[in-house]
Amino acid sequence: QVQLVESGGGLVQAGGSLRLSCAASGRTFGNYDMGWLRQAPGKEREFVAALSWSSGRTDIGGSVKGRFTISRDNAKNTVYLQMNSLKPEDTAVYYCVADKLYSRVLSIPTYWGQGTQVTVSS
Repeated sequence: QVQLVESGGGLVQAGGSLRLSCAASGRTFGNYDMGWLRQAPGKEREFVAALSWSSGRTDIGGSVKGRFTISRDNAKNTVYLQMNSLKPEDTAVYYCVADKLYSRVLSIPTYWGQGTQVTVSS
């Protein structure tokens, strides 16, 4: 099992920034790729970002490309999502996710955190 705990969500004005953190524990963390998905009320789940632990490859969702970045701290088993130039449409619950297969991280990951709310006011 992999346990994921998110932090860093909150309320921010449009144009502002937030950094989400995801601390992972459990099985050998280096075997898992990580990412972030989000879901807003009444909308479908959306891919935000992914990071391959072995290769360092990253992918960013189209709606946040150029504004969001994903990074990691190996020593802390933590993944970060830096969100800049936030827009009201970024308002959603953000979930940290993990899976052994990178492709699954983008849509159907096995492990999920509890989610953290991000609200962007206009």
